[in-house]
Amino acid sequence: MSHGQLINAHLPPPAGPRSMFAGFWRERRLIAQLIRRDVLGRYRGSIMGVAWSFLYPVLMLAVYTFVFSVVFEAKWPGSLAGQGKARFALLLFIGVIAHGLIAEALIKAPSLIVGNTNYVKKVVFPLETLAWSLMGSAVFHALASLTILMVAKLLLEGSIPLTALWLPVILLPLVLFALGISWLLASLGVFIRDIGQMTGVVSTVLMFLAPVFYPIASLPEKYRAWVYANPITVAIEESRAALFTEIAPDPAMLIRYYAFALVFMAFGYWWFQKSRRGFADVL
Repeated sequence: MSHGQLINAHLPPPAGPRSMFAGFWRERRLIAQLIRRDVLGRYRGSIMGVAWSFLYPVLMLAVYTFVFSVVFEAKWPGSLAGQGKARFALLLFIGVIAHGLIAEALIKAPSLIVGNTNYVKKVVFPLETLAWSLMGSAVFHALASLTILMVAKLLLEGSIPLTALWLPVILLPLVLFALGISWLLASLGVFIRDIGQMTGVVSTVLMFLAPVFYPIASLPEKYRAWVYANPITVAIEESRAALFTEIAPDPAMLIRYYAFALVFMAFGYWWFQKSRRGFADVL
């Protein structure tokens, strides 16, 4: 715990964008410890341990390949269609990875403070770090899945394009947006316990209203604007273009995407910091 946290314990917590990033840097070691605890805790008691982080996406990719490529013999419509049977599963899998980043925040964030009441009541603790650790754990598992996706593409299609290096740049705004969601829902989850019941449904709706199982080009023109309003749509479409058609993302689109993500992230942090002083009264 930093010395600054102890000095300012009774002052209103800073809520600006500068304090958001400064707090991350100040508490980076604590955040790293929390991420490690979350990752190891997820597999505590299992024989395979952290290896499940890589084994699980391998099993899921194998299931997707068998079901969609062998059983249904599905073909991806449009320019991304490939010759191999596994192309549909690979295209689907990258959509699942992107959705997983948002789903982790939606499902777990509402209980982030409620499930750690000892941090609220007993000690002076930088509560905002819990959201950083939640997304850090989600990023770890997303990276494990991306690693499996790259290996599968190399083995099944023979190559990985250089434009795949754009993937971290494309997916980072989604992580920033999910951080904003985490802070917002962590706060709301303290005061409105029903939030946790609703977010699972929202996560499922976002998955089907994003081009996870289909390309956006297959939709009628009048519906595409609604699908693009989904925060994960751009990440999915641009990731597929970079990995399967060797097309780099449009710079203007990336700037807009980052601006939107940073604004929402700052809003979520501001909301969390402004409402956190009421946590102890409710809990």
